[in-house]
Amino acid sequence: MKSKSTEPGSWHPVLSRRRFVQGLALGGTAAMMGGFVKPAWALTSSGQPNVLSGTEFNLDIAEMPVNYTGAARLATAVNGQVPGPLLRWREGTTVTLRVTNRLRVPTSIHWHGILVPFDMDGVPGISFPGIAPGQTFTYRFPVKQSGTYWYHSHSGFQEQTGLYGPLVIDPAGPDRIHADRDYVVMLNDWTDMDPARIFAILKKQSDYFNFNELTLPDFVRDASMLGLRGALEARAMWNKMRMSPRDVIDVSGFTYTYLMNGATPAGNWNGLFKPGERVRLRFINGSSNSYFDVRIPGMKLTVIAADGQDVEPVAVDEFRIAVAETYDVIVQPQEDRAYTIFAQSIDRSGYARGTLAPRPSMEAEVPAMDPVPTLTMVDMMGAMAQGGAHSMSGMHHGSMPGMDMPAEQLPPHDLDPAGMVKAHHARTEYHNPGVDMHVDWPRTNLDDPGAGLRDNGRRVLTYADLHTLGGSLYPEPVTHEIELHLDGSMERFIWSFDGVIFSKAKPVHFPAGQHIRLILCNDTMMNHPIHLHGMWSEVESPERHFQVRKQTVNVQPAQRVTYRVKADALGRWAYHCHLLYHMEAGMFREVVVA
Repeated sequence: MKSKSTEPGSWHPVLSRRRFVQGLALGGTAAMMGGFVKPAWALTSSGQPNVLSGTEFNLDIAEMPVNYTGAARLATAVNGQVPGPLLRWREGTTVTLRVTNRLRVPTSIHWHGILVPFDMDGVPGISFPGIAPGQTFTYRFPVKQSGTYWYHSHSGFQEQTGLYGPLVIDPAGPDRIHADRDYVVMLNDWTDMDPARIFAILKKQSDYFNFNELTLPDFVRDASMLGLRGALEARAMWNKMRMSPRDVIDVSGFTYTYLMNGATPAGNWNGLFKPGERVRLRFINGSSNSYFDVRIPGMKLTVIAADGQDVEPVAVDEFRIAVAETYDVIVQPQEDRAYTIFAQSIDRSGYARGTLAPRPSMEAEVPAMDPVPTLTMVDMMGAMAQGGAHSMSGMHHGSMPGMDMPAEQLPPHDLDPAGMVKAHHARTEYHNPGVDMHVDWPRTNLDDPGAGLRDNGRRVLTYADLHTLGGSLYPEPVTHEIELHLDGSMERFIWSFDGVIFSKAKPVHFPAGQHIRLILCNDTMMNHPIHLHGMWSEVESPERHFQVRKQTVNVQPAQRVTYRVKADALGRWAYHCHLLYHMEAGMFREVVVA
């Protein structure tokens, strides 16, 4: 294992690797006299957090001491809990939430995926000024939907320091899904480091936290498959682009302790069942920067909802959950034994885990993590690699020439004779030090589980498996198309839409009442979970048929995804990558519906 350093006296993860991966056995909240107590969620007999239900809520945001790794730190908590209390609403009611800021800095709460008036959305600088220290802001809005959602801060790095919590909305009538048990399973990433320092380090050295780079044994393996010349050419290609095929996430388990319902892996959150019962698990990825691949060895997972919306049930062994996504699954354990809920990080640098068991404090075997994913030509070149092309003609690096066309004035999509869709790059993407590469022929398929999950021997969920019940809410013809490219410079840690960071970007305008097709093309080699506030995003199949309704859409490397939006929510809205450090680095736009 290697140690990295950017400055004298900097952090050395080698010394604390196991502590970060496993966490303390007791996890959670630090007691004041040098001992430790379990997180607030572990204190309830149901294995769930304190539940606040009804229509009137008082939420206090304040600092709270925690200790997950053996080092005392301050978290940003809601009502003295990390995660915050589970809020339970009912569809068709009007809720009032009085949020009081007891911090020394401004704060906010955004109701992720909830359809609210824009001035209740909780994004400082976009929908309201924020909540000043010592002040109380009252959110009040009708509840128009049901399902599994969450809430979090939209101020600075407070989401990374603990300001998040689960949100469940019961349907106005009987629930379509019968379950004997109902558990929230919230996944988060905790760091003892100051998030501002993490961001500063990423700006100086973007691969600082990546300890999974290719090694000599990897080269020997590649040489056996590709020949010595082929292996050397592959290494030279990556070096020329100043990229790494192992750079799948920015901050890893060498820094993070991964949490499940506020408990570290050693803390082992427990959910109880009786054999034969139907158990509903509401998975929420409330992390700041981490993707998880989730499975329960020995049990099938029947996915019944995505981002709060019911889908046709689909049975899988595993699913990848992007930052900010939610998935509801039904499991039905038959045996009188424990089962491990295993959520490994996308780069295999750590995991969160808990246990479903018939009796408290039981444990099952924790599986070994899968091999570290290595990005392929498909993740770089998109459809060109899928079509068997071996040249680099489908991908421009840096500021090479290409199409020069405003992104918001688009003709119908172009097809080559093989049926591949050509991307239309904005002129701002060229001659731009903040753009590493351009993918001219992105892949459009939705049936790829992604790097690290392909051909792993398990049945893995993809967007192609998801079909929202009831069909589209937007059957009318599309009146406007807007193509935006997800761009970045890995070396400089700059992230943007169309090569323009938020501080230099003009708002994107949605004409009120119109039906918009958003076309997102990922010109980078990282996944990006893109979240549009205030409106549903209806993902389309490659043939432009309705697929699944979501509020966060993950776009894989070198992929093109389209989705429809009805501009029926007047006001100013945030539109951004939900990787916190990417958003902070510029992958954010304001959308104006007027």
